[in-house]
Amino acid sequence: MQLYTKADLIDALKAIRDRGWIENARQGNDGGIGNTLEDLLGIEENNLPIPNAAEWELKSVRKGTTALTTLFHVEPSPRAAKIVAQYLLPRYGWRHKDAGKKYPETELSFRQTIHAGAYSDRGFRVVVNRAERRVEIEFDPAQVGEKHKEWLDHVGTSTLEIVPYWGFQDLTHKAGTKLMNIFYVQADRRREGGREFFHYNSLTMLQQFNPDKFINAIEKSLIYIDFDARTGHNHGTKFRTRLNAFPKFYDIVETIF
Repeated sequence: MQLYTKADLIDALKAIRDRGWIENARQGNDGGIGNTLEDLLGIEENNLPIPNAAEWELKSVRKGTTALTTLFHVEPSPRAAKIVAQYLLPRYGWRHKDAGKKYPETELSFRQTIHAGAYSDRGFRVVVNRAERRVEIEFDPAQVGEKHKEWLDHVGTSTLEIVPYWGFQDLTHKAGTKLMNIFYVQADRRREGGREFFHYNSLTMLQQFNPDKFINAIEKSLIYIDFDARTGHNHGTKFRTRLNAFPKFYDIVETIF
């Protein structure tokens, strides 16, 4: 494995930019843009061989992408109550699409991605409660879409008896340990003869993660909360964002090229 200083890594990324269009080494793989770049640099995934590597991460993104990427997994409080599996799922879950086929007839699902800007079609949204300094989940039965009226008749029209939440301090500590200083690479993409090619032509250094900006991003619907639980297994609650939102979480945003 080649070792880099920060300056060396920047020079290597400039050299990759100057090569122009480079074929995706993982055709058909959404992560191919990052895998290809790591191959070109001769590094292992998310393992930058530079001084203070634990403080830096390499992220790459196709320009114009709207895909969501997972920032981290963290279950809501009160955690001792296992609130997703033992409250939200049995109380507000709905019949799993594979119930009676892949799973038992009684299999329920609580799988949805929500944000602060609008209610989901099942009446859930994210709320930033600044008075209590926590991010909460809210359920408003009046916001449930018409196609889910039968489900609403089953769950009832009361609001949440237990409010799932993440304290600001716990949440931003978790984010700060995951969202290290970042070499943020963007690439144009094109297809030729069914093959995908990248031109890695933008590099930005993101430094000094800012907890307040992270909370603001949740409030502005730049960050989503993704529930993915069924009766047989809770796949974990994720905080997700679009990769082009990353610069909004940092105090120092320096364009290299």
